[in-house]
Amino acid sequence: MRPRARGAFVLFVGLLSSPPAFAQDVISGVAGRPSLRVGTASGTIAIDGRLDEAAWSQVDSIANLTQIEPVEGRAPTGRTVVRVLVTGDAIVFGIRADDPDAAHITSFSRNRDASLTSEDHIRLVLDTYMDGRSGYVFIVNPYGARYDALVANQGEGENAQWDAIWEAATHRDGAGWSAEILIPTKSLLFKRGLTEWGFNVERRIQRLLETSRWASPDRDVKINVTSRAGLLSELPAFDLGMGLSVRPSMTSSVGHPGPNTSASSDFAASLDVTKRLGSNTLGSLTINTDFGETEVDTRRTNLTRFPLLFPEKRTFFLEGSDIFDFGLGLGSSSGSSGDVIPFFSRRIGLLGGREVPLDAGVKIAGREGSTNFGALVVRTGNVDTLPTENAMGVFRLKQNVLQESSVGVIATLGDPLGRAGSWTAGTDLTYQTSRFQGNRNFLVGVWGLATGREDLPGTPHAFGAKIDYPNDLWDVAATYKRVDSLFNPSLGFVQRPGSQLLTLNITNTPRPKRPILGLRVRQMTNEWFNTLATDLNGRWESYRIFLAPVNWRLESGDRYEINVVPTGERLVQPFEIADGVVIAPGSYHWNRYRLEAQLASKRRFSGQFTWWFGDFYSGTLDEFIATAAWKPSALFIMEFNATRNVGRLAEGDFTQQVLGTRVRLNVSPDLQFNSYMQYDNTTDSFGTNTRVRWTFSPLGELFVVYNHNIRELTQTPGVPREWRFDSNQLLVKLQYAWRY
Repeated sequence: MRPRARGAFVLFVGLLSSPPAFAQDVISGVAGRPSLRVGTASGTIAIDGRLDEAAWSQVDSIANLTQIEPVEGRAPTGRTVVRVLVTGDAIVFGIRADDPDAAHITSFSRNRDASLTSEDHIRLVLDTYMDGRSGYVFIVNPYGARYDALVANQGEGENAQWDAIWEAATHRDGAGWSAEILIPTKSLLFKRGLTEWGFNVERRIQRLLETSRWASPDRDVKINVTSRAGLLSELPAFDLGMGLSVRPSMTSSVGHPGPNTSASSDFAASLDVTKRLGSNTLGSLTINTDFGETEVDTRRTNLTRFPLLFPEKRTFFLEGSDIFDFGLGLGSSSGSSGDVIPFFSRRIGLLGGREVPLDAGVKIAGREGSTNFGALVVRTGNVDTLPTENAMGVFRLKQNVLQESSVGVIATLGDPLGRAGSWTAGTDLTYQTSRFQGNRNFLVGVWGLATGREDLPGTPHAFGAKIDYPNDLWDVAATYKRVDSLFNPSLGFVQRPGSQLLTLNITNTPRPKRPILGLRVRQMTNEWFNTLATDLNGRWESYRIFLAPVNWRLESGDRYEINVVPTGERLVQPFEIADGVVIAPGSYHWNRYRLEAQLASKRRFSGQFTWWFGDFYSGTLDEFIATAAWKPSALFIMEFNATRNVGRLAEGDFTQQVLGTRVRLNVSPDLQFNSYMQYDNTTDSFGTNTRVRWTFSPLGELFVVYNHNIRELTQTPGVPREWRFDSNQLLVKLQYAWRY
């Protein structure tokens, strides 16, 4: 590490070790929050979903929830009873979900981390720091499928890539379903000394599009806003043991790396160690890290001049990744969204689509009082002749202020290609309240960033602000960003340097009381989104006005949408939109239109079809996008996606296609077979990624992954298509964690 980098690191660690004097320990103003007292488990609780142990009948309960949708404040269709037991090292939730029409419960998924929002499910949210800003999300459906996530963006979203060690089992009968969920406290970080945690529970009955909740059953309050959660009370001092987890992994692979190459094999061992530094801070060490089990990215088309953002999927970078999120509305370090991200973890270990060896990494993340902190240092190895053997790091400090607000700093050091003197630093401030004008949400955020490198003149910078009023009936947001032309953080992501970006988005979502055109409309989503991009001198470069005069979700769950989108682009350089099709510089204005129809996901066959049409630059463009899912049973699910762009421009014609099919065989929530097949005509390649994931223990997993790729040879008119082998690989990975 360079001397300047070492000095910055020592200074930052010093800051972490001395939390500011004005730190608040817990969120204040908890009076009036509903509370549930936990009970102590006497004897063993079998996690089978049946709730037949005597301890469940002897503990306090949440007797029912309150409906949010479709009628706010009404009693739900089916009663939901929630009880909580604790052991010395775990917290166990028992939920009974009655349903008067249990034969028509909507549930299809069994696989881990499936999106369960379109099925019947129970969602639990825990605020283990009582800070009203962070939290954990755990969801189960009637088949026992498990989903977990971290609360992100001040409760506005969640990081679904995070995975924890926990157990869940369900049981169905003629009157509904029940669930038991066991979460080891070693899987959570929490503030020591607390006897109360923030807690909320929400239930979805999908066939009725019905949502009910315990605390804050208010449409203006999102379930992940932990400042409006209830309380779990009388929590004991949990036994964390040594707080040490050691997880070795062994990976063996064999395959052909390219056409006309001999088979090569490899065997590698890796090690992941985590150590609790108190109950609310976690240190992590990774050595010779392998990401072979990670699912491949979904292929996409790109009709813009700017790069696409793909999300992080590697476990080491996902653990505690919410700590590194920066700036209101800028997106997340895991890359789920955003156009200016000072630290984007996919910059480490991935370069131009190639995997770069991660020799070692150290990470610390946690909270002390109201101070949130995180630090990450990694060392990567060389790839062929590329200078990728480098050390890189990121440091983040965020201080909670007032009841729901925060102020923070971030800094990164190092460069994936070893360019000297690379650094980025910034500060952000977010004011947030969920009690604006009584019970409304309101946020204001400002941020600023600067970056430097020895080969860059000056100190390029970026700054911006956002005002957000995200509520049920009205959601209004305005943003401004200014990004210097040379601002391109080595460990970050910037979609559009050298620009000023302004947005004003207004959404109105009324619920009609009477049919419209004979249709029973559950909710209308009237949208008016305005985007303007200028250069740094204020000359316009792009504009887009997105109008949704019709976006109706029916009582059946089906949805229909019509859009009108005036768009403009001013090109100062030629733009090659497709191979050999180059659009000349100049100003272009056009109107785009969209027709979209969606079949409710509660159906065994569901899907969505979208048709964009209208003018485009010097000609016309038709975009056809289709997604579909066939769910004949929880055992077998098939998904399909397709995109076809047909452009007819003065400069030339082009056709882009992306096809994808995913087959899921879900034997149980702990054993899944998944094959994802993709083709696109830009690279003229077809690839399959087949994965078997067997969770043979809450602490152990086996992955078997087979990748196979073929490529289409250059087509000759009148000659049948020919395909050639491109590459393949068979990989087996076994990992097991020992906890002490």
